[in-house]
Amino acid sequence: MADTKTVQQEVDERTNLTSSNKFELLLFRLGGDENGERSEMFGINVFKVREIAPMPAITAIAGSLPNMLGVVNVRGQIIPVIDLPSLVGCKPKTGLNIMLVTEFARSTQAFAVEAVEDIVRLDWSQVLPAEASVANGMVTSIARLDKETDSNRLVQVLDVETILRKLNPLEDPEIDPATLGEKLVLEPGTLILAADDSTVARKLIEHGLEAMGLPFIMTKTGKEAWERLQQISDEMNREGKTAHDKVALVLTDLEMPEMDGFTLTRNIKGDSRFKGIPVVIHSSLTGTANEAHVKTAGADGYVAKFAADELSSIIRQVLTA
Repeated sequence: MADTKTVQQEVDERTNLTSSNKFELLLFRLGGDENGERSEMFGINVFKVREIAPMPAITAIAGSLPNMLGVVNVRGQIIPVIDLPSLVGCKPKTGLNIMLVTEFARSTQAFAVEAVEDIVRLDWSQVLPAEASVANGMVTSIARLDKETDSNRLVQVLDVETILRKLNPLEDPEIDPATLGEKLVLEPGTLILAADDSTVARKLIEHGLEAMGLPFIMTKTGKEAWERLQQISDEMNREGKTAHDKVALVLTDLEMPEMDGFTLTRNIKGDSRFKGIPVVIHSSLTGTANEAHVKTAGADGYVAKFAADELSSIIRQVLTA
C-alpha cells in the first residue's frame, strides 16, 4: 500500500489487528448482470493487495488465456492483468477503471475492476463460510459489514486461489510422491489436524498429506478446527490421555471465516491442554511484509502455498524437532 511505510511498520500494524481476530477488507465493484444492473460488492483481504492504481495501457498477448487482458509494466516488473468481472460473470457499467496489484501464493498479478469503494476493518466473526456452489466456488465467504447478525450489507469475499487455478489449470500432476521422500510414519493412532477455507487449497493439502502417508482430519475454518481440537481433548481425557496423543500437528491457513489462523494458533499455544502440539502455518500470504508478519503468530513453522515438497520438508522438520 503506502510506499512510505517500512516493513516493520506494516508488520506492527497487522500484528495489532490480528491479535484481536480482526482484518482489513478492500471493497470493490465488478459491475452487474448482462445489462450492467444490480452491482454487487466484492472484497479481498488487504494483506494480499500490494498496490491500487488507475488502469494503465495494457499490452495484449497473442494466444493468451480467456479472461486474461494482457500484461503491464509496473516499475520494471511485467505483471499479467486478469479481467475479474468477466471471470465471475459481471459486466462493468463504466468500464475497467482500476487495477489491483496483488501478491500471494508466490505470484504477482493484477485484477481489473470497475471501482474501488473503501477499506473496512472487520472482525473475522463477521465473516461466514460460503457454500461451494456460490459463484462456481470463486467466493470463499460472505462478510457482514455491520455487526448485527441480521444485517443485509453483505460482501462476497473472493477465493483468489481458486480464481488463479481456473485461469491456469495445470496438466501435469501437482504432487509427485517421488519428490517428497520416504513416507512419514506417525505414532499409531495420531493424525494431522488441518484447516483451510479454500476448496482448491483443501484438495491440494489432502493430496499432499495422502502422498506423505499422513492420516488427517480436514476442517474449513479456524473455528471448526478449534472446536474439533477441544472435542478430541475431551475424548482423550476420558481415556486418561492428552490431545497430543491424538493430534501430532496442526496445519492451518491464516485467512479463514469466523476465526483466523492467528487466533487459532494463539488459542492452541495458550492452552495447557494442547501443550506440545506443534502448529505449522500454510498460507498464501507471501511477500516480505507478510512473511515477516506470520512469524509473529507463534507457530512452529511457516510454509507458503503451495509446494508439496516444501510442505513435506517443514512437516518433517517440525515433527522431528
